[in-house]
Amino acid sequence: MTDWNQEAKAILRAELARKNIGYKRLSQLLEQIGVEETPSAITNKMHRGSFSFAFYLQCMKAIGLSRVDIDLVKINVLERDGL
Repeated sequence: MTDWNQEAKAILRAELARKNIGYKRLSQLLEQIGVEETPSAITNKMHRGSFSFAFYLQCMKAIGLSRVDIDLVKINVLERDGL
């Protein structure tokens, strides 16, 4: 069965990696759009793998994405294959 929290964490981590943005920089970028999150709070959210979709959207906006495309078919394939 798919662990949806782990999938969300992996997607957010991948976007941050593509932009070469760490948690400290993400904290600074979030602050620029009016969202206060310390680097340690971001680290905790990522380790838990449980954060709101609103937080995900805030992160995407903060790192400069104008569009978000999530391939849910890929997630279902992982579920079917037991990965």
